Amino acid sequence: MPKIKAVMTDYIGTLTTARRYTMEASITKLHKALVDAGFQTEKEEFLTAYSKAHEKYRLIRYGELREITNAVWVSETLCDLGHQVRVDHEKLRFALDVFFEDYIGTLQLRPYVKRFLKKASENCKLGLISNFTYAPVVHKSMQRLGIADYFDVVIVSQECGWRKPHSKIFQDALERLKCKAEETVFLGDCPLEDIKGAIDAGLKTVFVQSQFYGMDDLKASRLKPQVIAKDLKEVYANFAEITNM
Repeated sequence: MPKIKAVMTDYIGTLTTARRYTMEASITKLHKALVDAGFQTEKEEFLTAYSKAHEKYRLIRYGELREITNAVWVSETLCDLGHQVRVDHEKLRFALDVFFEDYIGTLQLRPYVKRFLKKASENCKLGLISNFTYAPVVHKSMQRLGIADYFDVVIVSQECGWRKPHSKIFQDALERLKCKAEETVFLGDCPLEDIKGAIDAGLKTVFVQSQFYGMDDLKASRLKPQVIAKDLKEVYANFAEITNM
């Protein structure tokens, strides 16, 4: 019997790549959607207020590892510009859906993802942990890419309230999978968020190089994952060894 009873994986970078995405175009679409919804603002003043609010909450998110959804700083942006709008306003949610349309469309599966997920789901419990400020992006894109049904548990930081590398998001996943940390391996591409977070939570780790992070980043972190893989093909080929660590 394999020693590993559960496999967890990161999402953006590890399983998917983002191609030809530009944030500027999405923010322009966000502003237009908000104006169309009745929140009249000039584009330049909106961008200035949006940047200020985004930076304010970015410092909290990365400093305290508390996740905060985009709706919070977009709502604050509009309030600063004279509109009273609650975070849960239906029109605000619609505008955020528009904002993320292009991003969802740029996500592509990395080679061997479906083969790896099929093998993992047939042999272990399978979970996904993603740092993302707007959970519908993760759920919608997983459905679009045809991989949602492989997973027993999907946890997005916006829904959990905590970001990797905070141990609480890993503990949440372990509890929902009903597995112990020492029986679980985590695959990720970010040395800090994925590898350090999983190690600190007591999980075994596999570092997978990506478009965002490579060997230089892992070396700089001085972290020691149990396995280092250049891609998911390598993880797939060595799956038996990984689940018997």
